[in-house]
Amino acid sequence: MFSKVLNFGFGIAAYGAFFASLLYFMGWIAGIGVPVTLDAPATVTTWQAIVIDVGLLALFGLQHSVMARPAFKEWWTRFVPPTIERSVYVLFSSVALLALMLCWQPLGGVIWSVQNEAARITVYAVFALGWAILFLATFLINHFDLFGLRQVWLQLVDRPYTPLKFGTPFLYRVVRHPLYVGWLLIFWATPTMTAAHLLLAAGLSAYILIAIPIEERDLLKLHREYAKYREQVPMLLPRWRGRGPRVSRVA
Repeated sequence: MFSKVLNFGFGIAAYGAFFASLLYFMGWIAGIGVPVTLDAPATVTTWQAIVIDVGLLALFGLQHSVMARPAFKEWWTRFVPPTIERSVYVLFSSVALLALMLCWQPLGGVIWSVQNEAARITVYAVFALGWAILFLATFLINHFDLFGLRQVWLQLVDRPYTPLKFGTPFLYRVVRHPLYVGWLLIFWATPTMTAAHLLLAAGLSAYILIAIPIEERDLLKLHREYAKYREQVPMLLPRWRGRGPRVSRVA
């Protein structure tokens, strides 16, 4: 029983760390309410900053992609209990995100700046929409399973874990990856695009475009319905003609 309580406590702590890092990221990228922001004054040369920032983006992408792969999970669960495997992933992701933010090197320089007040409000509204889509998408596919809480809770109450069924609720009938749509809106919707922000947005967007085919390859192996789903529903840009399939999806 002690190990179950310990695993549950670890799952809660990992989720708390994730949520804290995400809140910090929200302020960091928007330049609001945090001590160090994405567009802080430059402290190193431009080329040094680019090398460091690209390295941080690569580290972030590798952590997310490698630890999410079934082959890595199969190997990893030889050392980590399967019940907390997802929580460990969430904790490592939080550490990678914090490292990205705390070690990021500003570049200086403005690519664009929206001066019209109504236009700035519109851009911030799109930024907020991105966060809304992101959080809604996680709950549509089971927020608590995605972040490891369901796994540790089921163990705590002595119930077996059952994988989620394939489903396409709401947003998943419009695009296959609404989570990534939310992230893309967050990255790019800014009234003042600096060189540092552009590097971050471009780097993380490139990661998303690389990660999607890898993720879908795994989904095709796990769910036979996914092949038909992929044919009928666009990846990131919605088609407004007709309605999406009524099969279900799990990320």
